[in-house]
This record gives sequence, structure tokens and C-alpha cells, in this order.
Amino acid sequence: MTYQELLENARQCMGPCKACPECNGRACGNHMPGPGAKGVGDVAIRNYDAWKKIRVNMDTLHETFTPDTSFDFFGCHMKYPIFAGPVGAVNLHYGDKLNDVQYNDILVRACADLGIAAFTGDGTNPDVMKAAVKAIAAGGGRGIPTVKPWDVNTLKEKFALVGQSGCFAVAMDVDAAGLPFLQNLNPPAGSKSVEELGEIIRAAGKPFIVKGIMTVRGARKARDAGADAIVVSNHGGRVQDQCPATAEVLPEIVDAVGRDMVILVDGGIRSGVDVFKALAMGADGVLIARPFVTAVYGGAEEGVACYLNKIGGELVDTMKMCGAKNLEAITSDCVRS
Repeated sequence: MTYQELLENARQCMGPCKACPECNGRACGNHMPGPGAKGVGDVAIRNYDAWKKIRVNMDTLHETFTPDTSFDFFGCHMKYPIFAGPVGAVNLHYGDKLNDVQYNDILVRACADLGIAAFTGDGTNPDVMKAAVKAIAAGGGRGIPTVKPWDVNTLKEKFALVGQSGCFAVAMDVDAAGLPFLQNLNPPAGSKSVEELGEIIRAAGKPFIVKGIMTVRGARKARDAGADAIVVSNHGGRVQDQCPATAEVLPEIVDAVGRDMVILVDGGIRSGVDVFKALAMGADGVLIARPFVTAVYGGAEEGVACYLNKIGGELVDTMKMCGAKNLEAITSDCVRS
């Protein structure tokens, strides 16, 4: 399967997503339900554009080498520093060919077979987390269940399921507090204080990743609560209108907490060149969500392999052209803005 064939297949069964040649947020704008962003819909576009403003510095005066793209993440050895990001309600936002259970099953298995890992989604339907846990367990624990910021009792139930997965880490997308279905629940779900987050992290009993950090202040709070890693993320623009792009805030967050915890980033990363830029700016790895949805809809496991081979190859090519033998060699002098 070629990448073009993947996109053509996806266009036959996805909607309102149009399976664009490169997902930049322009065609979907503020369409929600759908893959768009909240409000005027400019945050997804801004995420994409911010990476494109950064340029890579070529340097081909070096010996020939084969780049080492491997990445160790809390005991999980990965082929690339690339994760599939968590996505929920795929049948609502992308088309009824798949539901969350089917989507997670395909994605987790494909990513595990390809040597990376997927973050799985969560939802009000308990079968979503049950299926994600089952898929991760079947993949030898090679996956990261992502739990919404539920109330205490619901979290206990979720973590009991997480424990059955054999996963090597667990995540919470705290920015999901802005999702409509989490609001006005009783007992309440949503934002967490540092103290509440600390209790949640201790209850999880595994390396804990806080997704949805967009400020130095937030990063420090996550660190103080005991998080092992953060994801610099604005939820693809889906929870708050007119946020800055993740690439715009990444450097200051790296400067503040980069020595204390692992830093991942998402939002508009669409190519191996973008992955290279994120690493050069201090991230340890990246999450990509919407394009993996297109890959699953357009070709199931084969589609995921097609997309990963594409961006993985682009990362390798960029490392060669910029003289970076391994991920540690991708430093700030490899890019300019």
C-alpha cells in the first residue's frame, strides 16, 4: 500500500474528515463533531503552521552513517520516538466504519508490531477502556492507557482496569476537562489541584504522564505532583479556542523542567522533519493523533505501517542530512526559527 492509496481508501469511509494529503486543520476548521478545533478553529492550524516556520540546518560534511532512531521510554524500547496519540469517539468524529473498541484494537496491535507504542483513548462507555486494556495486554503491555480526569471513584475503577493491561506507563489528559461530556457530572470530573493529581499519581502505581501542559507554571505543577513525564499539548485545539501553538511554548517548558522529567509534545506534527524539529527543540518524543486515525480507516494495520514507514523514513533522511547519528545528536543548533 502506498500513502496515496491509504488516503484514497480513507476518503471512501471517513467524514467529515477529508483525509487531506497533509492534515493541517484548514479543511475541517471548527467542525465539531468532526476533527476540527474549538471556536474559530484556528488552534489546529496554528499548531501546524508553527512547526513549518522552523527550519532545519543541513550539514553533510560527515562520515556516512546509518542513523539510530531508537528511543527508550520507561523500560519500553522503541524503534522511533513517535507515539500514536489517544483518540476517542472515532465513530462520531471520523465515520461509523469503526467504533472506539475496533479502532484501539487495530491501532495498539499495529503499533506494538511496528516497534512503537500507542496511547489509547477513554470515554463514558466503560467498554472503551476495557477494550483498550485488552488490546494492550494482548500486545505484551506495549501501550499507554490514557484516563480522563474523572472523579475519585471512577478513577479507582479505571485504574483497576489499567492494572490488568500490563502496561508500562499510564497517562491522564488533564486538558480533557474542557470536553463537554466531562462537565456537569455528579460527582464532578475535570480539573485537578496539585494535591489531587499527586494522589492520583500515587494510586496509579506506574510511571505517570500528564497530557495537556501548555505553560511553565503547569509543567512545574505536574512535576511537583510527582509526574514522570508531560505532554505539551493543547488537545489539538479541541478544548480551548485561541491558544498558542505547542511549538511556541515547548522551548520555555523544556528550559523549566527538562532536567526533571521526560517531555513529549503533540499538535500539528505531521512529518519526520517535524519530529526532528521537536527533538531539536528539547522534546524527548512526539505524539501524533489525527493522521493515525486516517491510517487506520484507510488501511487498518497495513495503513498504520504505511504511515509510520513514511514519517520514520523522513526522520532518518533528515538526520542524515543534518549530521545527527542518533537522537542525542539532534540538538538546538540543528534548527533555526
